[in-house]
Amino acid sequence: MGSPRLIMKMKVAELRDEPGDVRVFVLRHPLRPTLPEFEAGSHVDVHLPDGRVRQYSLFGTPHDRSQYSIAVKREVEGRGGSRWLHTNVGVGQEIPVSTPRNHFGLSEGAGTHILMAGGIGITPMLAMAQALNTAGISFELHYFARSRSLAPLLSEIAQCLPEECVHLHFDDEPATRTSLTTPLDGRSADANLYYCGPPGFMEAVRAAAADWPPERVHFEAFQPAFDENFVPEAFSIRLGSTGEILEVPADTSALTVLREAGAALFSSCENGVCGTCECGYLDGEPIHLDAVLSPAARSSRFIPCVSRAKGQVTLDL
Repeated sequence: MGSPRLIMKMKVAELRDEPGDVRVFVLRHPLRPTLPEFEAGSHVDVHLPDGRVRQYSLFGTPHDRSQYSIAVKREVEGRGGSRWLHTNVGVGQEIPVSTPRNHFGLSEGAGTHILMAGGIGITPMLAMAQALNTAGISFELHYFARSRSLAPLLSEIAQCLPEECVHLHFDDEPATRTSLTTPLDGRSADANLYYCGPPGFMEAVRAAAADWPPERVHFEAFQPAFDENFVPEAFSIRLGSTGEILEVPADTSALTVLREAGAALFSSCENGVCGTCECGYLDGEPIHLDAVLSPAARSSRFIPCVSRAKGQVTLDL
């Protein structure tokens, strides 16, 4: 089950604009010189004044605990969080930021690590590449974008990563273009794949890696995959601790029903991407609609803010 994280008032120490309508926010604590540690792949929650919460991956080396750096792409058709940050936040302003959380960590004991990023999905991949490079572990970073002029953090990549480990692929530069399957061809049995990017990119990489062992494929999505043919239906939840039965209407989330029944479930994004409200399930047939759980985790874990079930599911609550 998720738990609440410490929220810190962080000061915006630096701002800079990157290609692709991306703005980098460098955050420091106004009083503490050392921030809570984080691992490559971690994200923080940024709390907006109207109560909305948005998740942003940390980039930069985890060894530098003096600051957190996030890159925010302005999404014109998004839910408004990125627009607010771009429009209203300046240097010196304080914003509430959670301590880091990681559900996209590097796998131990792997051979080569293949990192594939699409557009703004470079943020967690950059932190991973830096951590692997520092540790002397073999990796390849493949960065896909429509154009060099729209690809954020290229200067950061050039400064901190060895050139031979970085492969840039731009749609408008024929010499750099490659199929998404090419980086995956002929890899050793102990290679691990990590990928992050917009929905179309995520689906394409997922398809390209369909024959990989699930335990060697890791991803982070900005939003769950949308199935336009899915029609929510009512189902019921049985609480494993008490046997109480809760009815979940077709137009209501399981998280809402559980909270109304008094379950102590914390949440953040309520969009199926952060994992804060995760809990276990004991039996039943869940319909997993999140973008967090691995194939292995889906055999016993459940994300109630978006996922549903057929008939009845027993939750470990």
